[in-house]
Amino acid sequence: MKKKGLLTLAATLLLGTALAGCGASKTPAPAPAPSQGGGTSTPAPQVKEYIVGTDAAYAPFESENDKKEIVGFDIELLTAVAEKGGFKVKFVNTPWEGIFTSLKNGDRDILISAITITEERKKEMDFSEPYFEAKQLIAVPKDSKIAKFEDLKGKKVGVQTGTTGDDVVSKLLGKDSKDIKRFESTPLALKEMVNGGVEAVVADNGVVINYVKNNSDKGFKTVEDASFEKEFYGIAVKKGNKEVLDKINAGLKKVKEDGTYQKIYDKYFGK
Repeated sequence: MKKKGLLTLAATLLLGTALAGCGASKTPAPAPAPSQGGGTSTPAPQVKEYIVGTDAAYAPFESENDKKEIVGFDIELLTAVAEKGGFKVKFVNTPWEGIFTSLKNGDRDILISAITITEERKKEMDFSEPYFEAKQLIAVPKDSKIAKFEDLKGKKVGVQTGTTGDDVVSKLLGKDSKDIKRFESTPLALKEMVNGGVEAVVADNGVVINYVKNNSDKGFKTVEDASFEKEFYGIAVKKGNKEVLDKINAGLKKVKEDGTYQKIYDKYFGK
């Protein structure tokens, strides 16, 4: 009886010890695997992409090539500015007549389209620092007697609607003059001169020079006038959009300082 009791007691003690051991033993959770390089991984910041409106009918600043790609001085410049300013851009062909409305309505974040900075436009949008100096220039047939701006009085003159060329001709001939023929683009105005529909076209010098140079068979020449004031192009953003404007100006400053601007300029306008 004693032997049996001792065996029972021993068995009970062993079972209790085993159960206690099981309750105290816990498998530790595996440590998180270290990231490559030994540090804590941080997600890369998202680079913001902005929609850019441009009227791709204004070579050499912006136009469409045979593949319907938008190319030109403005396009290469803003692409470089975006890279230096830490953002991305997507160019969308936007007709000139609605381009400012598209910015105001938020359909476009940025505009670059050989846009002259004027006091009137600055009331509706904000501009970057100037990136290009321009002025108006007159295109006429080679046999034309027109030698200065005043000679356009009494002549049929083609302009692009809503441009500074439109403004200066309107001041000379009167805004509602029947002698002013307005077109959606400067190339259309120049084509009208080929057909004899206008006797002169007034537009930005870069565009006129480019057209005359690349269409030598049309028989055009250019006429300068001292009364045409200097103009400066700017990159436009919605009024008050300081965040985007600061990025643009920072990138523009860098491309001017590191020679990128000059390289692009020389490509399109020569040294």
